[in-house]
Amino acid sequence: MTIPTVLIVDDEPDLLDLVELTLANMGLNAERAKDVAAAKAQIARKHFDLCLTDMRLPDGDGLEIVRHVAEVSPSTPVAVITAHGSADNAVAALKAGAYDYVSKPVSLEQLRALVRTALKTPDVEGAAEQQKNLVGDSPAMHQVRALIEKVARSQAPVFILGETGTGKEVAARLIHADSHRAGKPFIAVNCGAIPDNLMESEFFGYRKGAFTGADADRDGFFHAADGGTLFLDEVVDLPMAMQVKLLRVIQEKRVRRIGSAQEEPIDVRLLSASHQDLAQAVEAGRFRHDLFYRLDVIELRMPPLRERREDIPALVEHIVSRYGLGRDGARLNAAANAALLDYAFPGNVRELENILERAFALGESEIGVDDLNLSPTRGGNDMASGRAEHSLQDYLDKVEREAILVALKQSGGNKTAAAKQLGVTFRSLRYRLERLGID
Repeated sequence: MTIPTVLIVDDEPDLLDLVELTLANMGLNAERAKDVAAAKAQIARKHFDLCLTDMRLPDGDGLEIVRHVAEVSPSTPVAVITAHGSADNAVAALKAGAYDYVSKPVSLEQLRALVRTALKTPDVEGAAEQQKNLVGDSPAMHQVRALIEKVARSQAPVFILGETGTGKEVAARLIHADSHRAGKPFIAVNCGAIPDNLMESEFFGYRKGAFTGADADRDGFFHAADGGTLFLDEVVDLPMAMQVKLLRVIQEKRVRRIGSAQEEPIDVRLLSASHQDLAQAVEAGRFRHDLFYRLDVIELRMPPLRERREDIPALVEHIVSRYGLGRDGARLNAAANAALLDYAFPGNVRELENILERAFALGESEIGVDDLNLSPTRGGNDMASGRAEHSLQDYLDKVEREAILVALKQSGGNKTAAAKQLGVTFRSLRYRLERLGID
């Protein structure tokens, strides 16, 4: 078995000695370079399994090395060592393609965790399995898959933006499965589904006796995801108090359980998602500006189904096969396929799944247009032909407004019941009421 070799790039002899000794104790080989030119010469001479570089070097900066390695040896992860508190440099390094960053003064515990994680082999089979769920051959999906492949090699936080049903969690799982963390847990959390009073205990865990009912120690989401990936879905729904606590964990990479006096180190990659634009939430005062820059280092946009209609036939085939819907010989006829191609799909792929499951369950051997039960008010004829009277957002707002008003009417004005009927949280419904101007 070949012993991995790490290139250390720094002009501080004491730090070089410390890092080299640490790597030696881990059973790794290490080579040194004191500046950008020497590092490039070393990289041209041999292959390295990992590169650790300082941000500020005598003849340049670490970003130059990050970009150079990405060009000549894209499989080699590069971690940047930044000056303490230089968050802007850290974000710049991650955007340039760095695997991760560590802060000076270097914590040996943190350094060892980073090296161990970076030198692991991605789970290629797991990534391939997840890839099957990201169906489509459109240009938009090619771009999505290319960006997923790129960001999977780094530690950079990724914010996944997309409407409901576009496959945000599928994309997050694929990033994890194609990363060096593939063998570790992937923990998905719906931030809008957790009551405010349980937020802290769910995320950070607690010690026995911390409060009434705490009869044993319990791990939080961060502990459960240690070494792996924590996916925060609908992250915009986090209350402000929790946003402050999350920001500290991201900065310090340490977690304090409720009832504990000690902080524990955690090694977690954060992915987040929402159907709401994070920058707009910041402008509206519903999301912290500093947390935005920590989570939205790289943005991945999942395209709605109406923007990639050419993928609908492949998606139909995939869904029918996945759920065994055509086992008794039932098939969509030509008119039904044409109707799906012309439909706007406000609920995107998730709505397509529901339409097909219902149609195959209630239809006969030949599934026609009537079996699809497509609502005319939600169809896509005008939009598909470019003759929409209003903008796409106006159209979606109209559909959302109608659904909310119907739910409120059926619940007698009870917002909690209406939220449950709509399948959203009370907080999410309240935000929609304010945004749409519904009193």
